Parts: sequence; structure tokens; C-alpha cells
Amino acid sequence: MRDDVHYRARAFGPDARQLSFLVVNISPHGLMARCDTPFQTGDRLRLVLPVAGTVAAEVRWSLGGRLGCQFDRAIDLAAYYELIAQLLKSK
Repeated sequence: MRDDVHYRARAFGPDARQLSFLVVNISPHGLMARCDTPFQTGDRLRLVLPVAGTVAAEVRWSLGGRLGCQFDRAIDLAAYYELIAQLLKSK
């Protein structure tokens, strides 16, 4: 289950270059985002999220400017609920 959000996040690609992500939906285990930079399955990213801080993730799929990422570590539920509140507030 994912929560729909609309949040512009900073991210860093495999080459440590800063990217702009539009997070479309999120769960404690991962997210879907839009980004102009193409990625390959298995690419490693770091995303900066409110409450959770910098989160490491792996690209699981990428298609037409959209990508799905799985977090290395799930965000614990207490922090996740606080994160969702922050993301929805900024919507």
C-alpha cells in the first residue's frame, strides 16, 4: 500500500550528482518518483526526505521518466506517519 503525495525532493544519483525528484507515492519500503534523468535497474540513489533524513535506495524499475525505488531499510512506522504528515502539508 502506498500513500499518494506530491513532494519535490533532493536526490543524489549513482555519480553523486544532485537531482530533482518529484515523489508521487511512498510507503515505508519505497517510493515512485518522476525524474528527467534516466536510470538503470540496480542503480543506487540517496534521497533527502523530511523526518527520515537521507535514505539509501535501489532503483527497481525505470520507464519514461518514472522510477520505482526500494529503500535499503524500511522507515519505522512512527517516523513514517510523521513523514507523511510533512509531505501532505507541503502538497
